[in-house]
Amino acid sequence: MEETQPPPQPKLPLCDSLMIWLQTFNTASPCQDVKQLTSGVAMAQVLHQIDAAWFNESWLSRIKEDVGDNWRIKASNLKKVLQGIMSYYHEFLGQQISEALVPDLNQITECSDPVELGRLLQLILGCAINCEKKQEHIQNIMTLEESVQHVVMTAIQELMSKEILSFPLNDAVGELEQQLKKALEELQEALAEKEELRQRCEELDMQVTTLQDEKNSLVSENEMMNEKLDQLDGSFDDPNTVVAKKYFHAQLQLEQLQEENFRLEAAKDDYRVHCEELEKQLIEFQHRNDELTSLAEETRALKDEIDVLRATSDKANKLESTVEIYRQKLQDLNDLRKQVKTLQETNMMYMHNTVSLEEELKKANAARTQLETYKRQVQDLHVKLSSESKRADTLAFEMKRLEEKHEALLKEKERLIEQRDTLKETNEELRCSQVQQDHLNQTGASAAKSYENLAAEIMPVEYREVFIRLQHENKMLRLQQEGSENERIEELQEQLEQKHRKMNELETEQRLSKERIRELQQQIEDLQKSLQEQGSKSEGESKSSHAWRHLICAYIRPAN
Repeated sequence: MEETQPPPQPKLPLCDSLMIWLQTFNTASPCQDVKQLTSGVAMAQVLHQIDAAWFNESWLSRIKEDVGDNWRIKASNLKKVLQGIMSYYHEFLGQQISEALVPDLNQITECSDPVELGRLLQLILGCAINCEKKQEHIQNIMTLEESVQHVVMTAIQELMSKEILSFPLNDAVGELEQQLKKALEELQEALAEKEELRQRCEELDMQVTTLQDEKNSLVSENEMMNEKLDQLDGSFDDPNTVVAKKYFHAQLQLEQLQEENFRLEAAKDDYRVHCEELEKQLIEFQHRNDELTSLAEETRALKDEIDVLRATSDKANKLESTVEIYRQKLQDLNDLRKQVKTLQETNMMYMHNTVSLEEELKKANAARTQLETYKRQVQDLHVKLSSESKRADTLAFEMKRLEEKHEALLKEKERLIEQRDTLKETNEELRCSQVQQDHLNQTGASAAKSYENLAAEIMPVEYREVFIRLQHENKMLRLQQEGSENERIEELQEQLEQKHRKMNELETEQRLSKERIRELQQQIEDLQKSLQEQGSKSEGESKSSHAWRHLICAYIRPAN
């Protein structure tokens, strides 16, 4: 009987195996082939399921889902995914990714290269086996097919070996990494042995099935033979017959096949027990691997603490050296402290003097402002006084002129009264003389008329016209002379009044200027006194400023 060997399963490439592992996450975006993964959406959703705290919703929202055939959006999504993985390795896991593991995103987007895509999926696998839910992800890996498990474990081993090369640690960390590597090798051997035992069990199952078929066929033949045996009961009594020989031969063959069947079933049970023991050992190795990974993380944390402590020790050494230098400087500054103490005392004295001087200066400034306001008020009052004095002088001049006019009018009134009295007297005299003249006129009227008529007859007509014209011109000239003389008198009176007015104004201005000169002389004397007082104060302030400068220089020298 020939044993049929099962055909060996073909070894899947890294990209296909990791795509099969990626399908266990049940993402919303499809991830059945390489073209679907080049958009980066499915990988981002897997990273969100691996660690939702790091690859949160805000990070996932930056991945554009409507990609289509736009390779620029694909490249942008893949770049964001790779940057998130790099930051997760560097900041969360404290590891540095080797350059050999970094994929070429251009090859993925342009050519859909499965090798570069496998590198990117290998980095996602590293995030899964190093996150907080790594035990769950390892259990999911163990549920895959044996060939996929083998490729995934090889990828994990390659990833960890590259990380070990990129992170040279100290002796303790190296020993832990060696133990982890050894555990991985043992896990690999256990998986290979498990695969071999599984194949052996399949072979035994196939043998058992073939033997079972043979047994069934033999049972059927046995039944047929029993029937024939029943028919030929008499022929079995003779052992030398052909039927008896065939019967005994078949019986022996049946017993041998039963023994072989029992032996194979016992071997199958033994192999099953051995397989269960190997599975228990595999689980123990997985727990040991978890413990070793936790120890490796602790060693990384300890290494970081050692680096921090080393940096702090360097800083402490530098600070100790600076403390020694400052200690020597403090020893040199013991003498200077006494000088500083004396200078502080002098400084306090100068400070008190300065405070008092500042108070006096504030008072002087306040008084100066009040004095300036008073000066402005005095100037305003002087301007008002000058205007009022000018107005008073003009009024006094007007008063004087009016008084003169009043006196002239009084004199004219007296003259008119005297003239009235004289006119009254003359009027009375004329009345008396008129009465006498009337009496005489009555008597001599006839004689006068005759005399005038005689003179008019004697004087020619031409002379009479010239005489009348000359009388008229004489009268007109008298009137013109009187009018011109009156105008000339009025003009002269106005000019005299203007001269008087100007003289009064000049007198008032002279008086005001004299008063202003006296006030200015008084101000000059006050300013000379104040300048003398300020000169004495400025000498005191210059002395105090010189003391301050000396004190500041004394403070600066010890500080340097």
